[in-house]
Amino acid sequence: MKYVLLLMGNLTDDRCGESEEGPGVEEFMAFDAELERAGVLAGGFGLTDPEEGTSLSKATREAEPVITAGPYAESREFVGGTVVIDVGSLDEALAWAAKCPGAIGGRVEIRPMLDV
Repeated sequence: MKYVLLLMGNLTDDRCGESEEGPGVEEFMAFDAELERAGVLAGGFGLTDPEEGTSLSKATREAEPVITAGPYAESREFVGGTVVIDVGSLDEALAWAAKCPGAIGGRVEIRPMLDV
């Protein structure tokens, strides 16, 4: 089964992103290499900083979209990237998530992919 590891950060936590306390790019590259060697890496990508994003919302189906520069203002948490793994169980997905550098100072959300 495929699982998406959503790498969540917190804008108020200095440990997220590259800092002395948080994981660096090299750690994420090593994690990806380990996933690839194990034959479970099925995809993924990193994202730019939330400030570089644009938000769009609609109050109703017929409403005009409201477009805002940057992240959703009330949320301090953001998605920093994704990793897609193909493993046999949630327990295996949790074991890989525990090894993910994104869990250091952030959070890794594990979500099964829909099989459509």
